[in-house]
Amino acid sequence: MFTGIVQGVAKVVAVRELEAFRVHVIELPPSMRVGLELGASVAHNGVCLTVTAIEDDNVSFDLMRETLRLTNLGAIQPGQYVNIERAARFGDEIGGHSMSGHIISMAEVASIEEAPNNRRLWFTLPERLGRFVFEKGYIGVDGISLTIGDVRQAESGNIEFSVNLIPETLSRTTLKDRAPGDFVNIEIDPQTQVIVETVERVLSQQRGNS
Repeated sequence: MFTGIVQGVAKVVAVRELEAFRVHVIELPPSMRVGLELGASVAHNGVCLTVTAIEDDNVSFDLMRETLRLTNLGAIQPGQYVNIERAARFGDEIGGHSMSGHIISMAEVASIEEAPNNRRLWFTLPERLGRFVFEKGYIGVDGISLTIGDVRQAESGNIEFSVNLIPETLSRTTLKDRAPGDFVNIEIDPQTQVIVETVERVLSQQRGNS
């Protein structure tokens, strides 16, 4: 489990490409390696990955076909950075919201609005996921727990939503470098998803019995 409170960014120092498979190696600072062992879970841009090798500062992770298909990690190149969060431990403070590290889709950065001391980003999300997106609801963007600002329907029929970022979030994460046309990983709030799908199922059963 993760909390969506990104602990920092890590540089991707190497990528090894195989058929429908990729290994990427990140450079982790000592503070993020404390107690890290093979098999541990670490979120990269919100994607739960398993540690497969540790060599001094360099830590390796395997990316399977489904991960490459659903997330932006397949496009990461050496020299770029990813948001990092170690798995939550029992007793840790939950400063964000509960996240599983299972990405449901990517969203495209539609536009960026600058203002003094903050920044608003608009994202375009596939229409099928719109029912999970509510104003003031939670959403995971590249592993960051964020509160949804506004929600609107685009001319294409897709859903657009905004998030407002304070300087601290911008300084600690890769969102400061995002530009229109970039893609970010999206994790829908698990509790919201369960509630919406349960209500839809109950209503469908009621209509079927009427």
